[in-house]
Amino acid sequence: MTAATALAQPPLTTIQDTLYKADGTPFNGLLIISWNSFQADNQANVVSQSLTVKVVNGYFRVQLAPTADANPPSSYTVTYNSDGKVQFQETWVVGPSSTPVTIADVRVSTSSIPSNNAPVQPQNQTPIPESGVTGLTNDLSLRPMKGTGFSVGRAAMINSAGGIDAVIGNPSDCVFVDGTSGACGGTSPLFSDAEVPGGTIDGNNATFTLANTPSPAASLALFRNGMAQKPSVDYTLTGSTVQFLTGGVPQPGDTLLAWYRLPAASPIMGQQTSTGSTPQVICSTAGTSTSSANFTSLGACTIPANVLQTGDRVELHFDLAHTGGSVGFEYQAIWGATTLTDRVAPAAETMVAGKGEAGLYNGGAQARAESWGTVLAFAASVANATDNVAPGITVSFPVKLVQTATDTVTLVNFTVVRYPAQ
Repeated sequence: MTAATALAQPPLTTIQDTLYKADGTPFNGLLIISWNSFQADNQANVVSQSLTVKVVNGYFRVQLAPTADANPPSSYTVTYNSDGKVQFQETWVVGPSSTPVTIADVRVSTSSIPSNNAPVQPQNQTPIPESGVTGLTNDLSLRPMKGTGFSVGRAAMINSAGGIDAVIGNPSDCVFVDGTSGACGGTSPLFSDAEVPGGTIDGNNATFTLANTPSPAASLALFRNGMAQKPSVDYTLTGSTVQFLTGGVPQPGDTLLAWYRLPAASPIMGQQTSTGSTPQVICSTAGTSTSSANFTSLGACTIPANVLQTGDRVELHFDLAHTGGSVGFEYQAIWGATTLTDRVAPAAETMVAGKGEAGLYNGGAQARAESWGTVLAFAASVANATDNVAPGITVSFPVKLVQTATDTVTLVNFTVVRYPAQ
């Protein structure tokens, strides 16, 4: 029974109160409660320590082991801290209680503070300027400071001026010792996985394009509807161009996927090279088609979170093809939630080309767009985009026919390129 009692948790008394300043406003600050080692009434050993309790809008609550019946007799020293400085101290003697008590119930007079015959009086403290502390200003100047490229949530690097900048790159990149980023693995071969070759799958088109040239060419693993295609039997490869042979031409509804190796010096699409200053091709591929009178996104490119930063410039290009010629069509280029361009092309229009740019500043981007066609006149626009780029942003290209028809509009190709800030 004695051993079990010694190991038991000491009983706790709840101290709960609402604190105010002399002017009637709620007290906000910290109460730092410290004590020396003592043995509680149930023989539990309470070691010397301190506890910091935050007071918000005057509300205070804490649970403490009673000291009124402790061995040896003990008390709590409580320091009140508010407005960044110590206001005063007092001593508490806590008795056992099954119901909450107030601070007035545990506060004792200053004359009874153990080992301190003089009361602790509030101190009028005046802030000391940095220049008034010998050597402080010089010491502070030696610490690293935020650089112009500083950004939260990114790996840090020390720039040439000794400031702290954020590392530029994609979340999947590796950081090099010079603070730049790039594809992981150093000079080892890189890979392109599950790439969709560019080209229209309509049963007639036999030519498709890869984003990069496989190196070596024999590393290309090409799949049609999940079935591996055999070189020289199903297709031939010239550079980055795949030419399907008779009998192997993809039919409507088919899917194509390619895996291949890249030269060690070439970056995978969307990754930054180790120089830290080369443009990044975030997306570059063919889009889809629509014959709907409702807006349909024919292609989209999502720039990942924490990639774009102030000073970056993002460039986008898109090309549309229109077949049928019976009705016109409307097309848009959208940056996040901001429409960069929205134009209607006439029924006679067969091709449209467009491009845009977004120059990022602190809090948004100034964006411009241009587009024209074989019939459609050249037009340009400029707008402010306040979209938050930190969680990532999507560039999309919605298109619709102006009315229901059998015409088709195809996003032949779109590319999004990032020019990192320097």
